[in-house]
Amino acid sequence: METKMAVFKGKGIRKIIHNNEWFFSIIDFCGTLTDSLDAGSYWRKLKQRLSEEGGEVVTFCHGLKLEAADGKKYKTDCANTEGIFRIIQSIPSPKAEPFKRWLAKVGYERVQEIEDPELATKRTKALYRAKGYSDDWIEKRMRGIAIRAELTDEWKKRQVGQEREYAILTAEITKATFGLTPSEYKDLKGLERENLRDHMNDLELIFSMLGEAATTEITKTQDAQGFDKNRTAAGKGGRIAGDAREKLEKETKKMVVSKENYLDAPEKRKRLEKK
Repeated sequence: METKMAVFKGKGIRKIIHNNEWFFSIIDFCGTLTDSLDAGSYWRKLKQRLSEEGGEVVTFCHGLKLEAADGKKYKTDCANTEGIFRIIQSIPSPKAEPFKRWLAKVGYERVQEIEDPELATKRTKALYRAKGYSDDWIEKRMRGIAIRAELTDEWKKRQVGQEREYAILTAEITKATFGLTPSEYKDLKGLERENLRDHMNDLELIFSMLGEAATTEITKTQDAQGFDKNRTAAGKGGRIAGDAREKLEKETKKMVVSKENYLDAPEKRKRLEKK
């Protein structure tokens, strides 16, 4: 299991990968958001109160081994992001109030987006701009998101409904398009839990879109039903994009697949450096 430290309010929060997602030390958050001299005792009392009230928050907790100040690992109550948010909402401390207000603001924005989906698109674009992506890249990324959504909608209609099956079908498309599975692609780019497509350049995004758009068309035309037939369609769609990629590479003598990522420098800056 991978362990790291997150920084919150200038203090370290221990975190660990569990069931393929980050879990955070609840005691560390309690110590950061309260004035308690004994964060462990504070959490035990809060946990007891929440249990007595019948709250579901404690069901988010898992005892995971984290390294303590003495260098040894001890079982510590941890929660995933959703669990941490719910626990923070239960902490009656002035230090937690700014975070609670932020959560309320995020919740209000989500309600607005349900009423007006265009707002979600605008906020996503604004977020990418804030991260340093160029408008040209953002337009391609947003188009790719729309194409991906259309494909997954088709899968839902065709008896493909599990996240694991989505991942397998996506891997089929990516392998046929780029010659790499998503996990292999992330390793090439030096990524861990980052979104692969957020670290693709223009051509990589374009061929990703082509592979998924072709898969959608084949799925519709052949009326693929069930996982196996959709897997076949995914391979065919990815192969169309893969053939196009190989032809481009032959003409330009340049590889489309790149080790480049945007971890250390934003996409916009790297684009300017290339010019």
